[in-house]
Amino acid sequence: MTHLQNIVENRRTFAIISHPDAGKTTLTEKLLLFGGAIQLAGAVKARGAARRARSDWMKVEQERGISVASSVMTFDYKAFTFNLLDTPGHEDFSEDTYRTLTAVDSAVMVIDAAKGIEAQTQKLFEVCRLRDMPIVTFINKLDREGRDPFDVLDEVEQTLALDVTPATWPIGMGREFLGCYDLFNDQLILMARSKGATIGEGIQVSGLEDPQLDALLPEHAVTKLRDDIEMVRGLCPEFNHQSYLEGHMTPVFFGSAVNNFGVRELLEGLANHAPSPRSQPTTTRRVEPNEQKVTGVIFKIQANMDPKHRDRIAFMRINSGHFKRGMKLKHVRSGKVLNIHNPVLFLAQDREVAEEAVAGDIIGLPNHGNLRIGDTLSQSEDLCFTGIPTFAPEYLQKARPDDPLKAKHLGKALQQIAEEGAARVFKPTMGADWVVGVVGPLQFEVLADRIRTEYEVPVHFEPTELYTARWVEAEDPKLMKAFMDSNRSSTGLDHDGSPVFMARNAWHLNKAADDFPEVKFLKTKEQALA
Repeated sequence: MTHLQNIVENRRTFAIISHPDAGKTTLTEKLLLFGGAIQLAGAVKARGAARRARSDWMKVEQERGISVASSVMTFDYKAFTFNLLDTPGHEDFSEDTYRTLTAVDSAVMVIDAAKGIEAQTQKLFEVCRLRDMPIVTFINKLDREGRDPFDVLDEVEQTLALDVTPATWPIGMGREFLGCYDLFNDQLILMARSKGATIGEGIQVSGLEDPQLDALLPEHAVTKLRDDIEMVRGLCPEFNHQSYLEGHMTPVFFGSAVNNFGVRELLEGLANHAPSPRSQPTTTRRVEPNEQKVTGVIFKIQANMDPKHRDRIAFMRINSGHFKRGMKLKHVRSGKVLNIHNPVLFLAQDREVAEEAVAGDIIGLPNHGNLRIGDTLSQSEDLCFTGIPTFAPEYLQKARPDDPLKAKHLGKALQQIAEEGAARVFKPTMGADWVVGVVGPLQFEVLADRIRTEYEVPVHFEPTELYTARWVEAEDPKLMKAFMDSNRSSTGLDHDGSPVFMARNAWHLNKAADDFPEVKFLKTKEQALA
């Protein structure tokens, strides 16, 4: 095994998915805490700024207590390097989440022990299934009274059609919750319950017959634990690593992230079982992670991560090769060669210069408007990575500045936000107003807030009579021109200059499609080929 293969083998790039409020951000913090990336967890109820979660760094997120942007965190644990992508749980921001899932090799699904599988969890799970992604399940909040663990396992199995096998098993629940027994290693690491920002080592008990078990736990808890585990071993299939990698089986970890229970076991499980970086599809071939030449794909652009600098960072996942700072990479879409002087590594909003990176790593490239979502950077070959889609918006509104003299500034702000992929922005052929399209209505509030704070342009959104938008394509340029001319009042261009048809209602959309059968109306567009 070469040195490069060795490093790549120890990379684990994963995302955390869940319904809002299942405890995703708290789990993210605790993984960082156990990985030694932060010394003090943000969830500790300290004063002011220290209390904010590290991964929710946007002003909007801190005010509302929800995650709306994906953040990237890199940390080491034992011999492994983890790249953790925290995603928005709120469904109105699902597109950002969808794109983030294209940049990871596995996912951790967080489920609230009392609520079970919720709508958004199921939606995100379907996205993972499309990509045959291995999933580890973490059942959280066992420090509160919840449903019976067998019940929750059954729901995961039935609703998501996955084979389940418990990796750990809870001892009690709510006030009686004492920890989790590790079934994979047949041991129990008993930790003091602590909301603590720091972590203790805990007492190790090996096997169910260890006399320490009876000494440390109340008698009823030990009896129940032994009965439960006998039942689990009789009923649940054994863990099959291949079946997990193919996305058919999920190992289930129980715990309470806020009290540090079950987090170390989850980290160990990811280190031992989660896949190292996998091969990635391009339009011509699959790229293997241990190829010598560097390739990477831009899956996200984030503007103004640091309000003190008007910065835009393009997030790139390295798909192959050994990247070193100062390397020259070809920007395949434009054909230009970029000299990458100051790539960055992330811990949410904090960053440091990345000296080197290998397949599976996520690095940030300062972007002056030339990089777009879906772009491929390559050391030699002209490749084009696929699988990063853009969705047609479900909600359309007009954007107007409160001060008419700031219309030009607003146009610039909207253009940047569109390049980031946070919204679609259309310039109608007729009329001066910009039309902004989003996947969920809460995005309008977040956009208005961001344009006000980051670009200093107070803006308001006004309802339109528009129903939906579709990208339009035709083989014959003359036909395309005829279509655009006969629908002048309903067409426009998006921020990439691609033609768009904006329909007033379903009938209008169907009529346009009937009148021009040769024209394609697209609901999703492959970002790489845009």
